[in-house]
Formats: sequence, C-alpha cells, structure tokens
Amino acid sequence: MPECMISGGRMDTLETIKTRRSVRRYKPDLIDDNTLSKVLEAARWAPSWANTQCSRFIVVRNSSIKNELAATLTTTNPAANAIRTAPVVIVACAELNRAGFYHGVSTTNKGDWYMFDVGIAMQNLCLAAHAIGLGTVHVGLFDAAKVEAILSVPAGYCVVEIMPLGYSDGEPRMTGRKELTEIIFHDKFGEK
Repeated sequence: MPECMISGGRMDTLETIKTRRSVRRYKPDLIDDNTLSKVLEAARWAPSWANTQCSRFIVVRNSSIKNELAATLTTTNPAANAIRTAPVVIVACAELNRAGFYHGVSTTNKGDWYMFDVGIAMQNLCLAAHAIGLGTVHVGLFDAAKVEAILSVPAGYCVVEIMPLGYSDGEPRMTGRKELTEIIFHDKFGEK
C-alpha cells in the first residue's frame, strides 16, 4: 500500500484521504516556512495537462488582506471566519489558455482545462497538509473579480480557489460518503 512520507513519518495514503476533513476553525499558531514549503511542494508536483503547470499560488499571511478576502464571501459562508483566523491563506490562480490548449487552440469540448489542473494541485496541497497535521478547507464561493483586484492578479490569470491553512482548533465533523454500489457502474452508465 502506498505511504505518505511528507512529515518524516509514515501515513498510509488511503488513510490520509479518508481522514481529511474540512477545517473552519483554526488555532493562531504560526506555520513555519519549512512546513509551508512542504505543502506547496505537493501542489507543485501535481499532474497537469501536457505538463503546462498553469497553477499559481499566492500565500497570504497579512491580516488586513485576509480580512479583505473574507469580505468577498457571502455573509452566510462559514469559511469567511476561517480565512480571517487561519495563519496562512493560499489563493490558487490559473494561467488562462494553457491547459487543454495546443498551439493556442482548445483541444477538448471542456474548453480551458485550468479548473481540473488547479483542483488537482489544491487537493495535493490539502492532503499533504493533513498528512503533516495541518487543516484546510476548499473555498469556492466568493467574488473572484474582487479577489483578483485585492491581490493584483494580472490579465491572463484568474482566481480559482481560496484555502485557509493552519492547525485545527477542535475536531472537524465527519461527513458520510455514498457507498461504492451507488456511484460505480460497469461497462455502461447505470449498469450495476
């Protein structure tokens, strides 16, 4: 069985996947640069369309900027406080018209593939963080144009996701998953 080696110890990869939870309450404990580099390395090594590596990451530690980012969420989004209080917030961006393109032409019916590539990178980051004792939560419901303005994201790039990163303050709630029999088909859709 594959094992995670990120923390110097060993955590089974499937166990890491199964035990990761969305964390929305964080301790104020700082994250040192070495620890932060480990999770960013995991994101860097994510696969991407034709190795185009369209993902870019903005590391936010400044409290004022984190407050501005939190203000771009809806008032009912529970992740807003997580963005304010986590010691680090990672904002994932994508270079447009790279992933899913060949010689400047989109090659699939899915168009720009950046959502897939950034999603894979952020999940790598998320799992690596969990493997070394950090919590995260994927945040996608926010005003991207405002976030881009706050962070001076240039033309040709877009903001995809915001991810608070820190040590969990409490035990996150476990949510259930559908059984494999509910989501797996054989040979054709709907075939059990």
